Amino acid sequence: MPSEIKREVTLEIVHVLFLDIVGYSKRLTDEQQALIAQLNQVVRNSAVFQKAEGADRLIKIPTGDGMALIFYNSPEQPVECALEISRELKGFPELAVRMGVHSGPVSAVTDLNDRTNAAGIGINVAQRVMDCGDSGHILLSKRVAEDLQQYGRGDHICMISARWK
Repeated sequence: MPSEIKREVTLEIVHVLFLDIVGYSKRLTDEQQALIAQLNQVVRNSAVFQKAEGADRLIKIPTGDGMALIFYNSPEQPVECALEISRELKGFPELAVRMGVHSGPVSAVTDLNDRTNAAGIGINVAQRVMDCGDSGHILLSKRVAEDLQQYGRGDHICMISARWK
């Protein structure tokens, strides 16, 4: 029997923005491809996204009909990014998106393509938070909402409580 390789898992607290396209699987393949291309462009144009990517402090994980964006600096980053994306999406009424934000532990993993990926409860909860929303919603976990309030950034909570459509 081969000896088991045991690796110590290193967890890091990160701030996750999870988003997906609502009703994606009901679309024709051509429409799906166009929607993903539009969403990718909107996300890439976000100043928060660009700044974090430029500082090498962002992990981007495609999820088929959406993505997880993992920020390292503060819980404000994914919220600011979500707000930027929501403002830009007003110009794309056919692109119905929902978003969820959570801060929690993840660990770096190498995926099947030998690319850096991440796994852990931080990502899982962000997706569950997003799953509670509908088109046009940006939902925050209780942890993120409390963190923002502690830093005097409760205005974010008010801004995202309204739908952008």
